[in-house]
Amino acid sequence: ALALVRGAQVGRAPARALSGAMSITSDELNFLIYRYLHESGFRHSAFTFGCESMVTKSNINGSKIAPGELVNLVQRGIMYTELERSVGDDGGERDSAPYSLTTSSRESKQQREQQQQQQREQQQLQQQRGSDRGAGSGRSVQQSGVSGDADAAEAMAIDADGAGTAEDLETTDEEVMTLVGHSSEVFICAWSPQELKLASGSGDATARIWTVPDGPCGQGREYPSPVVLHHVSGDKEKSKDVTTLDWNFDGTMLATGSYDGQARIWSPGGVLLQTLSRHKGPIFSLKWNRTGKYLLSGSVDKTAVVWDTTTSTVRQEFAFHKEPTLDVDWRDEDSFASCSTDRMIYVCKLDSPSYLRCFQGHRDEVNAIKWDPSGTLLASCSDDHTAKIWSLKGDSCVQDLRDHQKEIYTIKWSPAGPGSANPSARLMLASASFDATIRLWDPETGQCSHVLDKHTDPVYSVAFSADGQYLASGSFDRCLHIWSVKDGSLVKTYRGSGGIFEVCWNSDGTKVAACFSNHVVSVLDMRM
Repeated sequence: ALALVRGAQVGRAPARALSGAMSITSDELNFLIYRYLHESGFRHSAFTFGCESMVTKSNINGSKIAPGELVNLVQRGIMYTELERSVGDDGGERDSAPYSLTTSSRESKQQREQQQQQQREQQQLQQQRGSDRGAGSGRSVQQSGVSGDADAAEAMAIDADGAGTAEDLETTDEEVMTLVGHSSEVFICAWSPQELKLASGSGDATARIWTVPDGPCGQGREYPSPVVLHHVSGDKEKSKDVTTLDWNFDGTMLATGSYDGQARIWSPGGVLLQTLSRHKGPIFSLKWNRTGKYLLSGSVDKTAVVWDTTTSTVRQEFAFHKEPTLDVDWRDEDSFASCSTDRMIYVCKLDSPSYLRCFQGHRDEVNAIKWDPSGTLLASCSDDHTAKIWSLKGDSCVQDLRDHQKEIYTIKWSPAGPGSANPSARLMLASASFDATIRLWDPETGQCSHVLDKHTDPVYSVAFSADGQYLASGSFDRCLHIWSVKDGSLVKTYRGSGGIFEVCWNSDGTKVAACFSNHVVSVLDMRM
């Protein structure tokens, strides 16, 4: 994606359309590309493109541009091109092949005349053929149409059998609490582990802490104004996107990471407690350890840093990766794993000058990593369409999960087995992919237990409920789905007005939050 962005970058000179009444500047086009990369999840590509095109220094107000505007403009352009191709020189309709990027959209007059002549000859030839053959063709078309309708009805019946009726499953807007306040896409959200406080991070250079009322959700429910955490860099300019956030174990501190490379620690009341400056690029991942003493951050600058939050100092910096660090995750109190666009995974330990393990096997960027509750198995997922499970007992993966057809964006372990609140439950791994499916895996056998396939666009986030019985998923098809982990059935769905970047459950499994590209956060009550 990064190479494509660099190849397609528009120069800084204004680009004007043929009509003087309509025009678009290169800054405006660059901004649309920048927004598209963000909305598609290519965060490091967006950062590089933003730096090279200097789009972050433009005066464009992104809050006035609708999500998905670049795709919308391209679709309209294709529709106009189709219309232009279907009109002949005399103003009448003419047949033309559907538009394709692999063929030229502009045909010469000679080519069009040749096509028209061929069409006239074909019509004359058809008229010379017997009427019986024409009637037969008519019956064939009619029969084909009936068969198509029957197939469609059968497909609808099958879908209904597998998922229940829409009325039974769908949650309406009236049943959802919509938190409004952000002025740009909301990329991340997380519940406090101790109370009904929800943190959200956005491209508007703020994080917000919302106090959500207990009980049923709905449009009529009132909620207090959120605490707004403004992210401002040293020169007082906005630091742009808040890319990641995480609560400590008791909910007394919230850590946020931003595109300015700084980690910040806040109180639930919005007081900035610490600003941690070391990274030289955006922070993409930020995690507290279980005791809350150390904070771990991973950055585009290729490093992972462990901070001692009792002294606001760097405890240790780890610089093993050769490309941006995309994700980090603690194994226990003093060891962790990191992954990168360099395809490598390192397991590191505090006070150790070298890494404990280096896991190699992915053939493309490693997007996410996650330790299981016991800290014995590490799961990873990649742009190479695979997820893998690793053990510290060896250098090779113990399971290679290859059923997805496109990039896998994220993975999550169920809260089950040793080290979890459900020690007797069966451990499972969920993977979410750009192929619009979620798969549930058995880590012991490597077999796929269920394929959850009701989404129609890339799935960016999945989250298990606290008891492990339900899985929430969010996609850019605007749908939040709730699934039964036991049998893979869809039990509840909500369709918002924008693509979903993140979903999360509160600690007792009674509420699910989802953050959307149309600047809002939605909360659903999940008391079954």
